Amino acid sequence: MKGKRVALLESRLGREMADLVARRGGVPVHAPALAELPDLDPAAIRALVESLLREPARLFVFQTGVGTKALFAVTDQLGITDDLLRSIASSVVAVRGPKPTGALKARKVRIDRSAADPFTTREILAAIADVDLTGAKVVVQRFGSRNVELDRALEARGAAVIEIPTYRWSLPADLAPLQELAGALERGEIDAVVFTNAEQLRNFLKVAPEAKAALDRTLVASIGPVASAALREAGVGIGLEASPPKLGALMAALEAALSRTRPG
Repeated sequence: MKGKRVALLESRLGREMADLVARRGGVPVHAPALAELPDLDPAAIRALVESLLREPARLFVFQTGVGTKALFAVTDQLGITDDLLRSIASSVVAVRGPKPTGALKARKVRIDRSAADPFTTREILAAIADVDLTGAKVVVQRFGSRNVELDRALEARGAAVIEIPTYRWSLPADLAPLQELAGALERGEIDAVVFTNAEQLRNFLKVAPEAKAALDRTLVASIGPVASAALREAGVGIGLEASPPKLGALMAALEAALSRTRPG
């Protein structure tokens, strides 16, 4: 990357990504765009588990490892994990990717359906296409925001969807890095901006709506289809999309793209 300035909006893996950029000779500019806030209501979780013992769900959908672990942490505290596991065992269990798979395997949960790579909503829906959901109760472990596409698709098949909020995305407490990034983009001081989550773009444009024009003059890198969909929806041009949608592929594609441009 040879001195190219690469903006990273990732929060959870921000330091890891910054190290990867630096090892390739780039200059990471870290401006976290998301905060993950706990969003679990113990009383609501207890009521849900009790209701599932009376009326089991046909299907459980687990979307994230962080959210799955958070759910079990609460049921551990409440002493109702065995009840939750019994409810899950009587249902079809679907997972969106390797992280919720790992979290469930740690609890010895049987997994019936797994989304294929790249682990988007489309793949999870394909994995459960043969499950009859007419009049069925479906429990969805929510990630940082409601997956409207998934919920609507399940409801269209006759399901009653119950979401379990486990955490929610918010703006970071410190907005200064995002504001500074917007200024750097305006001045042409950034060579590439990396998006690894759809909400990163939405939050960035909330803080600095004027930055959209500058993004159009900058190499925009997307980790995969979900982030790319948000970029297209906002009218932001995508310079590259990782394939497969993983961090290693993203960094390799970014390094290749930046090697073809002159230093900023």
